[in-house]
Amino acid sequence: MEISEFLNFMHMAENLKQVTRHSWTSKGRHEDVAAHSWRVALMALMVSDEFKELDMNRVIRMCLVHDLGESITSDIPSFEKTDKDEAVEVEAQNQLINCVSGEFHEELKALFHEINEMKTKEAKLYKCLDKLEALIQHNEASLDTWLDLERELQLTYGIEECETFEYTKKLRERVKQDSMDKMKEEGK
Repeated sequence: MEISEFLNFMHMAENLKQVTRHSWTSKGRHEDVAAHSWRVALMALMVSDEFKELDMNRVIRMCLVHDLGESITSDIPSFEKTDKDEAVEVEAQNQLINCVSGEFHEELKALFHEINEMKTKEAKLYKCLDKLEALIQHNEASLDTWLDLERELQLTYGIEECETFEYTKKLRERVKQDSMDKMKEEGK
């Protein structure tokens, strides 16, 4: 890869450190997209032994790049995202893909295609982990940072995506229980 391509892409990706999500950290600051993506990739690495039949290297790569388009579009919470927003995000992905050439161009193109198609088990696992990370982050944040609708989302968000695998189904149930415990504790 040409050095100018490398640096240009890195400058664009750096914006993910600046783009905040609607989530908060346990220390009371807005989470940024880069931190979310890193932790989704870490989750994939941590559960690799549970999914020996999958190409976990590919899953980790999807986790690392899945929100790169937000370096251009910014973050839109899933509960506010429209079809138009999705189309804009795909256009941003294409813009990023076209900033690089060679093997990395082809890899990004293939990864985003797989993510957007959501047909492979690897893509399905990435999507489940993406949703679980958001739920876990909410459980780590103070309840006063939750929107009212997030109380329901903590109990329902990502259930369908996590049904594909027994391990993620159990993990989703545990995260749901943690959410219920957190909300119950608030009531005391």
